[in-house]
Amino acid sequence: MNLVHTRPISGTLVATPYPGRGHINPMMNLCKLLASRKHDLLITFVITEEWLGFIGSYTKPDNIHFASIPNVLPSELVRGADFPGFYEAVMTKMEAPFEELLDTLELPVTGIIADTELKWAI
Repeated sequence: MNLVHTRPISGTLVATPYPGRGHINPMMNLCKLLASRKHDLLITFVITEEWLGFIGSYTKPDNIHFASIPNVLPSELVRGADFPGFYEAVMTKMEAPFEELLDTLELPVTGIIADTELKWAI
């Protein structure tokens, strides 16, 4: 991930919400609040490629950027048909791509903010 930093960075946070409605926007709102209070904090907001397509054009502060992991989950558009299967996929298939993404970040991560449902993030 090649980012151009125009000012010193005091820390880098990685935020990853549970990939479902009702989780993405609250996590983004938290990140926007943090970004507005601490302009030298870089926040990487990690979502699936599908969710990036849904929210990638959202307005956000310059110190928040999106990063995506592959679509290893059933689509958000059909997850209601098999929620237990979707939840199991979140618990078993997201961790490896998330960890691989962490390995590609340029700056060392000083903190991770994860949805309480993402047990593997701690």
